[in-house]
Amino acid sequence: MAYYFDEPSRTFSEYLLVPGYSSAECRPENVSLRTPLTKFRKGEEEAAITMNIPMVSAIMQAVSDDRLAIALAKEGGVSFIYGSQTIEDEAAMVARVKSHKAGFVKSDSNIRPDQTLADILALKAKSGHSTVAVTDDGTADGKVVGLVTSRDYRVSRMSLDTKVSEFMTPLEKLIYAEEGVTLSEANDILWDHKLNALPILDKKGRLTHFVFRKDYESHKENRLELLDAHKRYVVGAGINTRDYADRVPALLDAGADVLCIDSSEGFSEWQALTLAHIRKEYGDSVKVGAGNVVDREGFLFLAEAGADFIKVGIGGGSICITREQKGIGRGQATAVIEVAAARDEYFKKTGIYIPICSDGGIVHDYHMTLALAMGSDFLMLGRYFARFDESPGAKLNINGNYVKEYWGEGSNRARNWQRYDLGGAGKLSFEEGVDSYVPYAGTLKDNVNHTLAKVRSTMCNCGALSIPELQRDAKMTLVSATSIVEGGAHDVILKDSTAAPVR
Repeated sequence: MAYYFDEPSRTFSEYLLVPGYSSAECRPENVSLRTPLTKFRKGEEEAAITMNIPMVSAIMQAVSDDRLAIALAKEGGVSFIYGSQTIEDEAAMVARVKSHKAGFVKSDSNIRPDQTLADILALKAKSGHSTVAVTDDGTADGKVVGLVTSRDYRVSRMSLDTKVSEFMTPLEKLIYAEEGVTLSEANDILWDHKLNALPILDKKGRLTHFVFRKDYESHKENRLELLDAHKRYVVGAGINTRDYADRVPALLDAGADVLCIDSSEGFSEWQALTLAHIRKEYGDSVKVGAGNVVDREGFLFLAEAGADFIKVGIGGGSICITREQKGIGRGQATAVIEVAAARDEYFKKTGIYIPICSDGGIVHDYHMTLALAMGSDFLMLGRYFARFDESPGAKLNINGNYVKEYWGEGSNRARNWQRYDLGGAGKLSFEEGVDSYVPYAGTLKDNVNHTLAKVRSTMCNCGALSIPELQRDAKMTLVSATSIVEGGAHDVILKDSTAAPVR
């Protein structure tokens, strides 16, 4: 006879937080959302990788490419580049994130001196950049002969056939720095000479990088941006349990800071073998998460196997139909609560704290605060990020409403069979995800800031100024069906914002 749990598994919507005492210090601007991404030992100041916000993006084709990774790192979180692509393509995405901002940027707008103003305008329209390096061969690492900015030409007064060499700022009039200059020194040169861009040249006069004033200003705007020791954005990458021997070194060479095994169910020998291989080859220097699990037993298995963080959740994603197809899974709130208790028990026993990530089940913004209060160290989000400008899905107009495409890794569109691999044939036998649309929501920055404003405000209501304080002091109550109705707008006639006033 099967084992039966005494209690039903519950979702986040079945809980509410009960306010606690809020001191005068409990203001949103005082709340810290810093949280560990990887495990650490008792007594250590913090984890090897610590995020500034408790958000990571899902390992999905429709969510996590290099563009979204850069946008999320600017806000303090981490994206996991999707692994359901070739090793070379995934590594290239990781490399683009790491090279995007080291302070030193490779030029992607270059031209030859014998080209024309028409070519400059076409290049600007294509790249969106107004600063163009003029090199002898028109490549990013060619010998610099000049520079063109929007101040060097006036379209209304010049012929489109005008040669670049006639209106560019020549090398002898350029202010530039030599290779080896530090980022701090380069920024000083920018400010001292009131420049927008500073070319960096090697000893042979070839262009190596640019340093831009806007990047300095961007850093000041994005005070929570997550950078590595070399001032590059932190980025993660997904791996599977099949080709890890080849994929892992390629991703590390590209600069990946952290890896995560992308699997629908993590309580398996396949994950243990993958972790064992990584530990044998790289020791503890490579940070890798594992999952997904939904109970104490699954957590302890992956903890002993060597995972740096553990993902929690099966079947709770908005595009996931695993529960419908296979009848496995668990309510996300119940899964998080049990795994968090196992995590705390493991920490007391071993002195090793392994962060847990709640993956799935988030419908409303307040669910994020509940997940954190229940013990999650951070959240993995798919649908949430798929709605934004920076996600890979196409933006479409459906019946007058803007939407973004969003499809599951278990859908026929993605065909990520490795994620559902049970050691059989290399194919997707049946779908465990759907192909869908989500309402378009705008930029990542605006939405993340709005969401986290709610999280910080709720934490203040609970008297907590940090995630550990929230987990320690939060009080929770189950809600009845009728109290859920009571919690929304009721017994009123809502105004139609499009209705015209009666005159």
